[in-house]
Amino acid sequence: MLRLHDNHLSGNGYKPRLLLAHLGLTYERIEVDILKGETRTPEFLARNPNGRIPVLELEDGMCIAESNAILFYLAEGSCFLPSDRLSRATTLQWMFFEQYSHEPCIAVARHWIQHIRMTDAQRSQLSGKQEGGRAALSVMEGYLGESDWFGGAAMNIADIALYAYTHVAGEAGIDLSNYPAVGEWLARVADQPGHVLMNPAPVGVVGPVNSGQAPDGAGGALGG
Repeated sequence: MLRLHDNHLSGNGYKPRLLLAHLGLTYERIEVDILKGETRTPEFLARNPNGRIPVLELEDGMCIAESNAILFYLAEGSCFLPSDRLSRATTLQWMFFEQYSHEPCIAVARHWIQHIRMTDAQRSQLSGKQEGGRAALSVMEGYLGESDWFGGAAMNIADIALYAYTHVAGEAGIDLSNYPAVGEWLARVADQPGHVLMNPAPVGVVGPVNSGQAPDGAGGALGG
């Protein structure tokens, strides 16, 4: 059985949870308390020497770290990873954007505001992080003025990667009402069959939900 090591507060951990739900796969979810240093134990570092969640542990014990790498692995052969060359490249383009321009701003600002007591240095950097988040959302807003989804004709792993922290950008002190196309896209993602919320995040064995999608991506509204 697949085992997902993640934290319920993490958007990066939510990404594979959301895709696993859409794929209808059974897995075991293991909560890792990052605020208590559980990603720095020898046991965890054996799975990911970088000491970060999420980590997907395969049936043979091999481990995959980095949320978007996990999405790419799980989506192979499904409708959530486009099959044509250009759409796959565009999907990756938006996933790299998420990790380079989006997540370092919105996720970090959210973490500082919601989960820790900020240092003076962090407090002085907060507005810059929020401004970077707004810039990333503006890029998304412009793209969504002409496209319903990122990287393809239907929802794919680029949408999942971007959804995770975009839908909680308000917790980073960013007003999403300034981005109406982003808001409509968020609603489209949440309306997809098989969608699960970020929280509560179940612990233990998680069974498939009624996603309405075959894992091999044959047909259906999300095929692409």
